[in-house]
Amino acid sequence: MFSRSLDPNRICFQTESSTAAEVFSHLFSNVFRIRIDCQTSVRRGGTEFFSFEITDPETISAVYSTYHFIEKIRTIDSEIIATNSLGVFTAGVFLACGSVNDPAKEYHLEFSVPEEMLAEELCILLADIGVNAGKVVRRGQHIVYIKDSESIEDTLTFIGAQQCTLELMNVKIYKDVRNKANRIANCDAANIDKVVNAAMKQIEDIKLIERVSGLDSLSDELREVAELRLDNIDMSLQEIGENLTEPISRSGVNHRFKKLAKIADSLRTGGKTDES
Repeated sequence: MFSRSLDPNRICFQTESSTAAEVFSHLFSNVFRIRIDCQTSVRRGGTEFFSFEITDPETISAVYSTYHFIEKIRTIDSEIIATNSLGVFTAGVFLACGSVNDPAKEYHLEFSVPEEMLAEELCILLADIGVNAGKVVRRGQHIVYIKDSESIEDTLTFIGAQQCTLELMNVKIYKDVRNKANRIANCDAANIDKVVNAAMKQIEDIKLIERVSGLDSLSDELREVAELRLDNIDMSLQEIGENLTEPISRSGVNHRFKKLAKIADSLRTGGKTDES
């Protein structure tokens, strides 16, 4: 039903998957007791392409009769699904025209459907299992696609590809952990830059005071903070506070640096040292 070509004169099943080609050949032989030859070709880029072509009128007639195909109309037969199962049928559709991308690159599963009405019916079928699929036309084919990772997991599980579902879930976990680690690293880097920039500004202010008025012009509290900063550019405000003769809080240290900045700004504008 979902093969590239299906009409009373010619049936052609094509796939890039050697496994799907073997399954098709095996099942066709079991059902119709006929062996059909596989034509193998190599596409540009080195991808192998497998093709099964049926032109014998009796064989085509047997296929149409067995699967209740209607000439010139492709439609999903509910009796076939009821006889087997929706999961088995959907698995067959995937083998016939489906593909799934490497989840490490992107979450994307699609079916390349040959006719519009069949694509619409496939969307309805997927909706029955709780999967919302989109549609788009690409190079004459009607593409039914799924991009939501959870919907892809549900589809793979439904068609019996549980191992692929587990692999996709593992990739998602890895991506989430990696993204979280990257966010933390970026946040840490931003905080480090912020601390270093603040420290450089503090050192600039302190050196200006030292050059113009001398650190002895400062109160004991401000001079101790200033000397600690000059000797320890990488110290955080909390660490400076902990290393003072009389330890104080981070906010207390920040308050003293603001006083130093005010003094430095006053000196830049030609004023005098004023700690008030």
